[in-house]
Amino acid sequence: MGDTGTTSFMDQVGIHPALSSARGLRKFLAKDPLESDLSRRRFRLRSGTSTTSFTNAEKSYVFGYNAVMSREVEKIEDIEAEHRPFGYEGAAAACTVLDLLTLTRGRRLHELLTGPARHHRHAAYLGAGRGYALVRLRPVRGARRAHPLLRWLAVDGFGFQWSLSRADRMIGERTMPDLFSRAHGAVFDQGLGRLLWYHDSASPDDVSVRIGGYPAGRRADLWSGVGFAATYAGGAEAEELWWLTEHAGSDGFRAHLAQGCAFAVAARLRSGALPDHVARAVPILAGVEPEEAAAWTDRALIALGHQAHTHEDFRSWQSQTRRSWTRRHRH
Repeated sequence: MGDTGTTSFMDQVGIHPALSSARGLRKFLAKDPLESDLSRRRFRLRSGTSTTSFTNAEKSYVFGYNAVMSREVEKIEDIEAEHRPFGYEGAAAACTVLDLLTLTRGRRLHELLTGPARHHRHAAYLGAGRGYALVRLRPVRGARRAHPLLRWLAVDGFGFQWSLSRADRMIGERTMPDLFSRAHGAVFDQGLGRLLWYHDSASPDDVSVRIGGYPAGRRADLWSGVGFAATYAGGAEAEELWWLTEHAGSDGFRAHLAQGCAFAVAARLRSGALPDHVARAVPILAGVEPEEAAAWTDRALIALGHQAHTHEDFRSWQSQTRRSWTRRHRH
């Protein structure tokens, strides 16, 4: 387990810009920065890249959340570029919480998506789902504006946050909340898969064993979530990523791992320059260069047409991306 001391924790993840104190309801809703210390959640942390990567991601998420509460969302741009998407994920969570509590029909989230977070929409929709989980409401009807398919990422974000707050039940007991249809549960499991990558500290062996404990019908989406997190957040060395592909292939879900990777690199490219860990991960997890993997998702989206918006369309977007990987690696 990692060191939970406040000083060493803050030294480990670096310092973000200072924020003003929130007022009124926003002060009550603001988060303690120490929430980003994953060792306090009894995660299986190990020394090295993974703990630093995940804690930086969550610290940036908390900073972005609190930046909205202090009405200083512009300070997210002062975060290091690699971690900025996580800041907008937190900002979207905060906007969603405020919208839901003040019955403003998604106004703040819409303004964020069309303004400061316009280049980080994947992260923002994931954050919106985390906001719904924080107030224990299903995101099925939420976050409808700005992109008809990306809004389904809110269910993924919900799965991540719901499982983060209830790790003993969601991971230890492998339960599924009685909140979604079976179809929506599949996207929920992608968020849970992302959390598994954090929970087991990017250890391919431990993640594989963990996924193996779930019913066969859930494992494909868990592997997709792992592929996204391993690319987007990082945390593993090259040799460990190669082992991850072996484990996914042995379980029969190599294409799902690659599809999660492709979605992650597409999101990262839209946010700006690729972090080094993403550029290293994509050739291993997807077997191609980052631009080609991202192009799989773009071609699949174009093929669906402008009217695509349903859950089935979102799943088709993913399956068409997997077909691109399969065709590329058929021989």
